[in-house]
Amino acid sequence: MSLKIRLARAGSKKRPYYHVVIADVRSPRDGRFIEIIGAWNPMLPKDGERVKLDADRARHWLANGALPTDRVARFLDEAGVSKRDARSNPTKGTPGKKAQERAAAIKQAQEEAAAALAAANAAPAEEASAE
Repeated sequence: MSLKIRLARAGSKKRPYYHVVIADVRSPRDGRFIEIIGAWNPMLPKDGERVKLDADRARHWLANGALPTDRVARFLDEAGVSKRDARSNPTKGTPGKKAQERAAAIKQAQEEAAAALAAANAAPAEEASAE
């Protein structure tokens, strides 16, 4: 039986509350689980007590082969139960292809407008110096 340490949603509409549970991978997200080992309330401020976790039970289930989901792995890393490797995505902040094309078109239009303005400013100055 393959086990996961994952979140099961509770709470009402637009007021999420999650239980950290041990469940079989085949069971539905909010379905049958083996044990509740903690809770996460994302509605609380970040500096408050958002995550409650039973570290001993988490260590027990990790030793028995349970794999945490990415979000739960973050919680376990903050609690000092397990180590989560830092992820690096250097291209995350770069705009997409169409946004880059739009930015290039805007930049080209600005350069053309600046060149036209410079040419218009230079033309009257030449006429005044010719007289």
